[in-house]
Amino acid sequence: MKSKKKTATKSNKRAKKPNSAAKKTPKVRDTKKPRIKVLIADDHSVVREGLVSLITRKADMIVIGEAGNGREAVDLWKQHHPDVTLLDLRMPELDGVGALKEIRDDDENARIIVLTTFDGDEDIYRAIQAGAKGYLLKDAPREALMDCIRRVHSGETCVPVHLAAKLAQRVSGETLSTREIEVLKLMAQGKSNKEIGSALFISEGTVKSHVKGIFAKMNVISRTEAVASATRRGLIQL
Repeated sequence: MKSKKKTATKSNKRAKKPNSAAKKTPKVRDTKKPRIKVLIADDHSVVREGLVSLITRKADMIVIGEAGNGREAVDLWKQHHPDVTLLDLRMPELDGVGALKEIRDDDENARIIVLTTFDGDEDIYRAIQAGAKGYLLKDAPREALMDCIRRVHSGETCVPVHLAAKLAQRVSGETLSTREIEVLKLMAQGKSNKEIGSALFISEGTVKSHVKGIFAKMNVISRTEAVASATRRGLIQL
């Protein structure tokens, strides 16, 4: 009888032991992703302020720097190494394409979106050729910009269909030579063929030949039309 009581007592003690496994609370993993670090480069303070206000409202993004020109953009990029950079195309000291090239020389994986008012095929071509992962116009819907930032951050390329069509047209079309671009720039300044020849150290006849080639490639019939088309496309800047 004594042995049975002892056995019962032992089993009761075992039953009263707290279940340590049951008391352990499973660890909850922190699945919150780090926010996308964005650098903004634009020479207009109102534009920068608007972009900062828009981006900081998003839970998955944060602005880590603002640049007012291309040179400052490169310096801030090297300092902060943002996930995504929004870069204006026309800026003082160093333009967008120049800043793009310098940043990409430092890191070929840099993710940069050109955000501009210029939609010329040459502008788009130069930006993409320099390494831009996205190209958007400043009048794009807000959510389109946010979506573009996220897509570029994830490794995608973001160019709207209508801009991609212009890029395709530029790639497939006839390209002006470096000399023809030089002639166009001087034409835009109102210089005559003789004056252009003197500036470029070529004969007036050679200038006429270049002008003829420019007209044919651009499908225009006058100097005024050539200059207007070249400016619109981003071939030259007035």
